[in-house]
Amino acid sequence: MRALDAVAVRQWADACVRSLDANREDLDRINVFPVPDGDTGTNLLQTMRSALDALLRTPVDTVGAALAALARGALAGARGNSGVILSQVLRGLAEGAQSASTVSGSSFRRALLRADVLATAAVSKPVAGTVLSVLHAAAEAARDCSSDDLDDVVTVAAKAGAEALANTPRQLAVLARAGVVDAGGRGLVVLLDTLAAVITGRAVEDAPVVVTVPRESLTTAREAGSPEFEYEVMYLLDAVSDGEGPDVERLKGELQAIGDCVSVVGDGAGLWTVHVHCNDIGAAVEAGIRAGRPHRITVARFADQIAAQATRFVRDRAIVALVEGEGAAELFRSEGAVVFEPGDAVTAADLLAVVVSTRARQVTVLPGDPALREPLDEAVTQAVAAGQDVVVVPTFSPVQALAALAVHSPSRRAGDDVVAMAEAAAATRRGEVAVSEREAITWVGRCQPGDLLGMLDGEVVLIEPGGADVGDLACRLVDRMLASNGELVTVLLGRAAPDGVERVLEDHLRVTHPEVELAAYQGGQRDALLVVGVE
Repeated sequence: MRALDAVAVRQWADACVRSLDANREDLDRINVFPVPDGDTGTNLLQTMRSALDALLRTPVDTVGAALAALARGALAGARGNSGVILSQVLRGLAEGAQSASTVSGSSFRRALLRADVLATAAVSKPVAGTVLSVLHAAAEAARDCSSDDLDDVVTVAAKAGAEALANTPRQLAVLARAGVVDAGGRGLVVLLDTLAAVITGRAVEDAPVVVTVPRESLTTAREAGSPEFEYEVMYLLDAVSDGEGPDVERLKGELQAIGDCVSVVGDGAGLWTVHVHCNDIGAAVEAGIRAGRPHRITVARFADQIAAQATRFVRDRAIVALVEGEGAAELFRSEGAVVFEPGDAVTAADLLAVVVSTRARQVTVLPGDPALREPLDEAVTQAVAAGQDVVVVPTFSPVQALAALAVHSPSRRAGDDVVAMAEAAAATRRGEVAVSEREAITWVGRCQPGDLLGMLDGEVVLIEPGGADVGDLACRLVDRMLASNGELVTVLLGRAAPDGVERVLEDHLRVTHPEVELAAYQGGQRDALLVVGVE
């Protein structure tokens, strides 16, 4: 479509209801802010259904009128904080379109920016990492889009919203601890993706509900606010001053004095919806009576919603391996471990998300790099504080992690199993063949950039000039590692390992150590040509 008309708005609204219905359970399961209530998907669905019902009952001939009808219906039927925000998004779209017969790319850009302003104003204390962050990113991307074609602007906005959604766990620690993205933001991405699909005629891939972890590993919690308040109170309000009049401002102040998550928002035509989390239900309603005429009052008790949620843990134990390289990752997965490839800028939030995503009561972590110690310690501290039993087995190389995983036995007591894994890791000598990146002083002399280094247990023990035979250096390193005995040599081949180096090692060991077994795998690590373990 080159422009959005009233018919297309009806198609979009109907598609939104169907999409939210399909995603409702997923959205409910990923509420994590900060105690369980699991109703964001349900609230968004019911709010959008109310909006669609209002549109279908209202004769409209312009896109502005169609969006206005959606906004009024959403406001009248808003459920929860997410429903209130959705009503303001629709109101912003309606005000941006105004009385236009169709919405073009440029008018959609203005409408989305207006929606961003109204939705932010609807929240008493905006927080980064929520639906507001997703909406703001989508609006800014639409504003900066170089094209005025509607399909281009909407597609860019939907993509930016999905990217902002994936970033929400890095903005809000409670999301990182649960390993999920913001539920309200996920719902908004569903709506944007649905609009893009209606306009372009192309199906849009679902945005992830979690970060680096599978969908089945979700946890639940309330949409927003402090756990000290037990009730959610909502009602519609008539007969107050137009705009942000004194009655509305006084109402906001009174509600903020008795609770949190306060929002008092209107449709621009005299109807307001009120939302608050509090303990004193009567005081919340009385404040509305002083401001105007409250009606359609609803009260929800969070404890009732919490009781209906599924258990947090779905299995007793899990192993998490932190290793780099596609081949190494696949090797650990084949042994039943949950694998995370840290990358260059791993944070405690990234590691915490992986640990929590296992949904296991007891998690054993096998780090393959000593550089991960600081963020891993922080992640473990937070996971333990949240009630998960997490133990880190000291492994400073992926070959030590492999040795630990090889002796893992689910049939053993958890404590005994961790001890066995730690002993296996400690009994494995670790070595590397790598290329020096800079000039440095080592235990065996000065190395230059490009030199080949043979390292044993983290220290340089062999240096050869650049261009030397990697296979020869690897054989000498393995001989040193076998000087104190050993039965098994494990080698992980890096991305830049020369072809055939494993055969050179095999031929060398057949002659010099015929009693030793060699196991070589494609590891795919970037920094080391070879990672070697001796058990």
